[in-house]
Order: sequence, then structure tokens, then C-alpha cells
Amino acid sequence: MEYRPEPSGRLSGGPLCLGGCGNGHARYDPPRPKSSLRVFMPVDVPEIIEVDDTRVACDGGGGALGHPRVYLEMGDENFVECPYCDRRFVLREGAGAHH
Repeated sequence: MEYRPEPSGRLSGGPLCLGGCGNGHARYDPPRPKSSLRVFMPVDVPEIIEVDDTRVACDGGGGALGHPRVYLEMGDENFVECPYCDRRFVLREGAGAHH
């Protein structure tokens, strides 16, 4: 590779030229690391639990491996999802609202 001095005294034409030197060099694009490849990891589908009430409690199951117990209200919907573990609680067909 040939290095030529520019009027500013810098050398151009080398591998670090980013194409902005005004001498018509092509832009240098470094090779991309293999980590830039997309890797898709399998994701478990959240558990769906049918319930008879619009108010439910979830602790993630699994005892100490769960999460803090939260109480969830479905409101006007027929389902609610736990913000910790993504479990989906679905109101069973024919079940009534909590009173």
C-alpha cells in the first residue's frame, strides 16, 4: 500500500483513511465481529391458567424460586398477566366477576 503525504503533512492512502481525505479513497469499513450475527434463543410460552374469579394472586410458583406475591384484578377484561412471570390468568367461560 502506498502512503502519500498530504498538504497538511499527514499521510494518506493507508488502511486508516476513512475516505474523508478528499483524495477519492474508498471509505474503510473494518470487518464486523461475529458477535454482530443475530442469534435467536427459544422462548418459553407463558403459562395460561383458567380461573373462576376476576381477582387472582400470583407468586410465580416454585416456592423460593418464584417472585413476591401480587394480587391482580382483571377489570373489564377476561384476562390479566402477571408483571413478574408473564403468567396469563384467563377467566373461565361462564365464570362471574368478583364481588
